[in-house]
Amino acid sequence: MAVCIAVIAKENYPLYIRSVPTQNELKFHYTVHTSLDVVEEKISAVGKAMADQRELYLGLLYPTEDYKVYGYVTNSKVKFVIVVDSSNASLRDNEIRSMFRKLHNSFTDVMCNPFYNPGDTIRSKAFDGMVSTMMVQTS
Repeated sequence: MAVCIAVIAKENYPLYIRSVPTQNELKFHYTVHTSLDVVEEKISAVGKAMADQRELYLGLLYPTEDYKVYGYVTNSKVKFVIVVDSSNASLRDNEIRSMFRKLHNSFTDVMCNPFYNPGDTIRSKAFDGMVSTMMVQTS
């Protein structure tokens, strides 16, 4: 499961970021921030190649020694980043896609809320609860 989940606005500022080991929160902020360069590269490469525009999943952005970073971009250029522990070898690509699909559906529900101002940080309890189910459970 995920150790960090982030939602990044079109203008590259965080709308939502949550990590499980809270003592490493700054490290995960840095990891998410550095992954944005790779996301931009992949988006521009897809734009030049004129590939299938419906493919929102960017796949593995980059692996580090401890973590693997995956990316997803919505049609409105909002970016989702999921950081997974590298030791979790049983996590397959289709499971990561499923996590992004759930995240995107929940994000769409937040956007449909008439009391949410687009561009504000996400404070939805339903969204937070859905993210909690996708995070690693540490005891």
